[in-house]
Amino acid sequence: MTPLPETRKTFIQTPDDLMKIVTAFRQSRIILTGFELGVFTALGAQKKSSAAVAKKLRVNVRGLDRLMNALCALGLLRKKGPLFANSSFSARHLVDGKPGYLGGLAHTANLWNRWTTLTRAVAHGGTVLGSRAPKGNEKKRVRGFIAAMHQRASVQAAATVGLLDLSAVMRTLDIGAGSGAFSIALVRKKQDLQATVFDLPDVIPLTRAYVKRAGLPARFTFHPGDFNKDEFKPGYDLVFLSAIIHMNSVADNKRLLKKCAKALNRGGQLVIQDYVMNADRTKPAAGAFFAMNMLVGTEAGDTFTESEVRDWMKGAGLSRIRRVDTPYDSSLMIGRKK
Repeated sequence: MTPLPETRKTFIQTPDDLMKIVTAFRQSRIILTGFELGVFTALGAQKKSSAAVAKKLRVNVRGLDRLMNALCALGLLRKKGPLFANSSFSARHLVDGKPGYLGGLAHTANLWNRWTTLTRAVAHGGTVLGSRAPKGNEKKRVRGFIAAMHQRASVQAAATVGLLDLSAVMRTLDIGAGSGAFSIALVRKKQDLQATVFDLPDVIPLTRAYVKRAGLPARFTFHPGDFNKDEFKPGYDLVFLSAIIHMNSVADNKRLLKKCAKALNRGGQLVIQDYVMNADRTKPAAGAFFAMNMLVGTEAGDTFTESEVRDWMKGAGLSRIRRVDTPYDSSLMIGRKK
């Protein structure tokens, strides 16, 4: 069989390239363990010995000392004599309560446990985790997930909203809104716009907190519910689905888009933001990698091609469907109700 020609620069061209990638998990795990244990927050703005930090965190002194040495090697801690301190980066971004705190790393730590099952998930064709998530950690898990999504969305929201035509938009519905970052950007973009956010009952209190922090509660309405089970009230000029369709099966997405279309006013827009794959599902690379994330974590979630999403939108009665690529790896699929 004739090998396929190389059509793009690959990530891996030498054995050294391969080894750098496959062993990078060590650095990742060191950072995540430091974050999970609370090492950076325990240090704060002080200089402390590993013994003092271990006592505060109630962990083994020797184990923590070796971890903190490794964090020094990564540049996240500094050490002078027996005393450790946060680097300037860690002091800004890894200490709980600081404005730049990267609390979303808690979600990354949760994903680590899922990804260790990838080999079995590929063989099985979907998640092998079932419903074995510890119930006692559910609130913490949800907070970590929403924080991670907020960090990502806050960076992208203004640029993404700038790609939309809001001239005839007065009322929006953000389904699976999470922190509400995109709706916050929408109401900031247009002064007379009113936003409704829809998410699970245990998420909505978190959404309220983010909206309150943004100083915009008067511009928002909050609806708890399950987007795969509940109907949406009608009367919206724009329905926004960001990072939602990758959670669902094809059948679930077809049903969801039909419900979204029913909620739109005539001429209203359905805006889907997600990874939109090319026909052979290899680009964008981030989308191909994310398909693995859905494989280990869901029964039927995936990243979908442009033609698939177009077909679902047409089936929901939408027309004038177009794709708009964002400055990030995601794309927008926009259709209007006839």
